[in-house]
Amino acid sequence: MAGSSEQFTIGAGASCTDGPCGTLSRVVIDPVARELTHLIVGPKHPPHAARLVPIGLVASTADGIQLNCTLAEFSVLNPAEQTQFLEGTTEYPAYGPEQAVFWPHYGYRGTRGTEVTIDAIPPDELEVRRGDHVHATDGEIGRVQGLVIEPDSHHVTHVLLQEGHPWGRKEVTIPVSAVTKVDDHIELNLTKQQVADLPPVDIEHPGG
Repeated sequence: MAGSSEQFTIGAGASCTDGPCGTLSRVVIDPVARELTHLIVGPKHPPHAARLVPIGLVASTADGIQLNCTLAEFSVLNPAEQTQFLEGTTEYPAYGPEQAVFWPHYGYRGTRGTEVTIDAIPPDELEVRRGDHVHATDGEIGRVQGLVIEPDSHHVTHVLLQEGHPWGRKEVTIPVSAVTKVDDHIELNLTKQQVADLPPVDIEHPGG
């Protein structure tokens, strides 16, 4: 992978051209093209919102994630989450789920209901989080640590996986060609034994 790929370890620190801006909390992929499209960078100082960072703004991953924008430019990127107001569920039991409507919530407290936070990612794209389950053909095999991509095309080449039991864990890269499904978990066309036979790799752990 050296020299021809970039490793995105979820949990790694991210910096703008003029200082640190947060931590990589999730990545967003196009599941059809198998391309990394956005990073979701959580704020360094809450309550600032997490931001949806287009992959084109990533300058380097050699020493953490370096973004080609200033802190001021980062702060006006699209938010990665939206807070909305679900009216008529807890206080209006006569309404069923099919009758509930989402409304933007701007701090108005006169209407009773439930405040919810949803992820604001592009349509038809999916999030990959640290710790998402990975399933071999014969059962769960481990959890996601991050992704490896080709820098020029942004194509995902490998999934970084922590495989095994707590007393015998190792970290491996799964070729994206072995991935058959990406949803709330990742499915592979490999067996547990085939994954166990993969050689271990050195994953750059945040803070390591």
